[in-house]
Amino acid sequence: MKKKTPNEYGRVAEIQWTRRDRMHEDAPPYGRPGKRNSTSNAQRSTLNAQSASNLRFDLEERLLEFSVRIIRLVDALPNTRAANHIAGQLLRCGTSPYGNHGEVEAAESRKDFIHKLKVCLKELKETRRWLRLLAKSSMLPETKLVPILNETEELIRIFFSSIRTAERNAK
Repeated sequence: MKKKTPNEYGRVAEIQWTRRDRMHEDAPPYGRPGKRNSTSNAQRSTLNAQSASNLRFDLEERLLEFSVRIIRLVDALPNTRAANHIAGQLLRCGTSPYGNHGEVEAAESRKDFIHKLKVCLKELKETRRWLRLLAKSSMLPETKLVPILNETEELIRIFFSSIRTAERNAK
């Protein structure tokens, strides 16, 4: 979404909202019109410095993508009694870590933080079990299940390591 807004000197800057509610502003040079700003780049951050600091691992985004993949996988299952049962279970436990991760971020204490991380881990382990059952039952081609199973394993490792680190830091 683009929006034009005047800055403090009356010039119009174009603001564009990018992914994750970050703002990118195409503004004119710093300072008053007609006056050159003599501040060195060492004192003012540059685009390269800003983008390098914004490159970070976003677990929330990864969990969101994981949930979307689970939803698509469930929608691809055949309409049988067994598949519907597995679909319901997989849909609940496979999308749960995304919601529970929000609870982790709002933890009230370190103990609460660790507990909520463990809930996410439990749901991911349950998801892995249902995916393994799907693979064994041949309801979907194995090529569709291998990537989501690998992502599940990686997320389990991430949460396991986070729990171990948080418990170590709690001592």
